[in-house]
Amino acid sequence: MKKRIVEFFTPAPDSLVACTVRRGKSSWTDAIHLLWSSWVFITPIFSGYSWRWAIFTLITYPLFIALYAKCCLASQRTSRWYALALVALSLLLLPWYASGLSYFIYGCVMLSSRRLGLIRYMLLLAGLNAAMVAEAVSLGYTWQMWVSIPVTSFIIGLVIHAERDNERKNAELQLSHDEVRRLAALAERERIGRDLHDLLGHTLSLIALKLELSRKLFDRDTEGARREVEEAEKVARHALAEVRSAVSGIRAADLAAELASARLLLESSRVHCSYAHPPADLPDDVERGLSLILREAVTNIARHADATQARIEMERAPASVRLQISDNGRGGIGAEGNGLCGMRERVRVLGGTLAIESPRGGGTRVEIEVPMPVMRPVRPVRSSPDVPSAGALATTVSGHSAA
Repeated sequence: MKKRIVEFFTPAPDSLVACTVRRGKSSWTDAIHLLWSSWVFITPIFSGYSWRWAIFTLITYPLFIALYAKCCLASQRTSRWYALALVALSLLLLPWYASGLSYFIYGCVMLSSRRLGLIRYMLLLAGLNAAMVAEAVSLGYTWQMWVSIPVTSFIIGLVIHAERDNERKNAELQLSHDEVRRLAALAERERIGRDLHDLLGHTLSLIALKLELSRKLFDRDTEGARREVEEAEKVARHALAEVRSAVSGIRAADLAAELASARLLLESSRVHCSYAHPPADLPDDVERGLSLILREAVTNIARHADATQARIEMERAPASVRLQISDNGRGGIGAEGNGLCGMRERVRVLGGTLAIESPRGGGTRVEIEVPMPVMRPVRPVRSSPDVPSAGALATTVSGHSAA
């Protein structure tokens, strides 16, 4: 029996509670709407409390709680049946129990779902309210009641339907945001693979060819075999230097991609974000650090700022680069948390400065300035004579092979 009860109240994957939990909220969030059921206990104030009202409340209120819970926990395919059960319960009780009209409003509101479009939902509400009004008129209820209940059910129903539609769009934006990150990571892996293939493919083939040639020359031309091994060693060292250079150029975070990701994150939180394109000549360590700082700042805006607009500005000076992130949120930052402390640490590593302006009610502005090395023109350096070019090595190998 206990197992059946647990299964009965286990949220379905597409239920309201499951969707709420996926957004990072408590599973009890939807229970806050039960506060409106206090009208069940307030309604008798106008007509007087009685034993009949008390008995009906003791019997039907627990049933109402169970049906409302199933509206939140059941799959969207079946939740509407529990909502219709609330409506039916209210209409059955109407001849003896006026407080049951609160159940009617709950049933009308819980009928709203992603599977039911706005027009169909409004038509369904109109039909249910018409049935309720017809019964109320036949039972002699006052006109104030059979006017106020339909108006209330339509208003709350529209509000809840709009909120759920907005939550659905936010979920889609979040999925889009995650997809952009995934595609960016995939593109970066593919780029690294192509770079390494282009960098090492020919070089390793050349080393293998030289070692094979040295093996063939080992018995009849020891000096030639030694020369081929030495050239293979030089090529390997040169390839190693190129690999190290390429690996150091792989960025942990690309600033342009991080800006696009920041816009997606803020837009999914209903914060309009505007930004300019970043400078193209930033050193790798500076770009990496600014990307991580930007990510932390944008996360703080999305979680804590309660803003509607944000702006990201970057300015490149000859000897520095300035990053400014501002919003029109609540402001009033007091003690700095882990996020701001982490930003200060990253700025300190870059040798820059961080300034925060956050007047209460006036938004927040974070300004980071990082020094940049002054670029000077450098004369091209000729290749070392000890490291032959790939073409020269290929010619050497061809010559030995012909011999």
